[in-house]
Amino acid sequence: MAQLLDQFGRPLNTAALKQEYAAPTTTGVRRPNTEHQATGLTPGKLARLLRSSVNGDPEAYLGLAEDMEERDLHYAGVLASRKLQVAGLETTVEAASDSPEDVENADMVRRFIERDAFESELVDILDAIGKGFSATEIMWDTSERQWEPRELKWRDPRWFRFADEDGETPLLRDAAGDQPLQPFKWVFHQAKVKSGLPIRGGIARAVCWTFLFKSFTGKDWAIFCEAYGQPLRLGKYGPGASEPDKEVLLRAVANIGVDYSAIVPSSMAVEFVKADIAGSHELYEKRSDWLDRQVSKLVLGQTGTTDMSGSSGYAQAKVHDGVKADIERSDAKQLAATLNRDLVRPYIDLNKGPQKAYPKIKIGRPESLDLKQWMENVRTFVSMGGKVGMSVVRDKLGVEDPAAEEELLIAPGRRADPDYADDAPIVPPAPAGKRAGVTAHRAAAGAKPSDAIDLSIETLLEEDGWAAMVEPIVSGLEEQLAGATNLEEVREILATRYRTMDVAAMTDMLARAAFNSRLAGIGGDDLTDEG
Repeated sequence: MAQLLDQFGRPLNTAALKQEYAAPTTTGVRRPNTEHQATGLTPGKLARLLRSSVNGDPEAYLGLAEDMEERDLHYAGVLASRKLQVAGLETTVEAASDSPEDVENADMVRRFIERDAFESELVDILDAIGKGFSATEIMWDTSERQWEPRELKWRDPRWFRFADEDGETPLLRDAAGDQPLQPFKWVFHQAKVKSGLPIRGGIARAVCWTFLFKSFTGKDWAIFCEAYGQPLRLGKYGPGASEPDKEVLLRAVANIGVDYSAIVPSSMAVEFVKADIAGSHELYEKRSDWLDRQVSKLVLGQTGTTDMSGSSGYAQAKVHDGVKADIERSDAKQLAATLNRDLVRPYIDLNKGPQKAYPKIKIGRPESLDLKQWMENVRTFVSMGGKVGMSVVRDKLGVEDPAAEEELLIAPGRRADPDYADDAPIVPPAPAGKRAGVTAHRAAAGAKPSDAIDLSIETLLEEDGWAAMVEPIVSGLEEQLAGATNLEEVREILATRYRTMDVAAMTDMLARAAFNSRLAGIGGDDLTDEG
């Protein structure tokens, strides 16, 4: 096997790939539990977190990003929707070519992505949408002298930082000093939500401000509800009440708010004053809803699928779907590109050595195709003399090649007799001087002598007769189609040819054949058993 090189052109140390690099430690810098940054968050604290993240210490900011997904239910919901939607898309593998080696390489990758855990691993990789990047460690299995990715293990983003020199090279935090990521060991995904440094590219950086404002609004709303949500409890005592009597009344009024029960002397009274403040409480709700809508716009590109309070017609829903589809398609393409770079290539190289071309993972929705219209176009194209590969049609229809001994479906009106010539594949015109089509097949099969109608058909299918009929129809068509740049131009060329094609020669020859057949019938010419 050829020497494997890393991304810097250095020889690859395959022994190092068998180690687990980023396991958590209780005493080192990769601790599984750290402080919750959302606790006591203020504008000043948030500004410091964001500033330190750009200056090479993103741990606190990434901790806040994790807290936001736990504490803000709306943000957690829309972000999970975006990640799960992409992770649930159809994932396919395309071979680099039809060669046996390339097909085998594609099958290797296909077996890996068909594992049950793969979709969950994609969700972990898509953690980059919120935080700007994700680092997933590839755990290689070499138990049988093969390199098989056993699992893709998510690692906490707080355990990573970026090099001070460029702000882009990822480093793994370690007690012995930050280390570059080992080649062929990591799936490092950077979600390009916006251009710029990776640490500034995630959605969480923009959402953190709405999270801060919403948390203040939520606290104010809770205080308002506590103060005005219950009626005011007013205790009354008479002019001669003693200080102990007043203390008894005060405890009774206080306990009513907690225990909802109390006793007071008959000389005292407790009055409940109803809190009836119109409009004030709506301020908090409207502010929280407005902040949630801004988060929906940022994460999903729209609010139609999350805010159903307003009226939205079919047209508006279609616009929302379109915007959402653009984001979905971008996320899927970015994810596939990362997998092809960090997973597919190392997987193939470690097992097969460097290749000229590699299989590709593709993630997205199946192509929407009107098969009925497509088949009509193919039928018209073929009838005009165009050539279409059988494999192309089978792939579009999703029909596999039949097995050698498999029973075949036959179009109505066709005969299943194996000696019947029309059940065999159509043979292209034979060289000059030789018969083509029915004559060649029947001669090969030892068919009985032809009758007058058969002879007429054979005459039509002779090289000279066939060329004379078809040449005026297809003349110049191949050159026109070769110059087309899209499907619409092909359709226009075929439609124009259909309207203007010269069928005079074909009409004349078919008329002659029909006339000869009629004369044979009038003359009492017997048909063969196949007639």
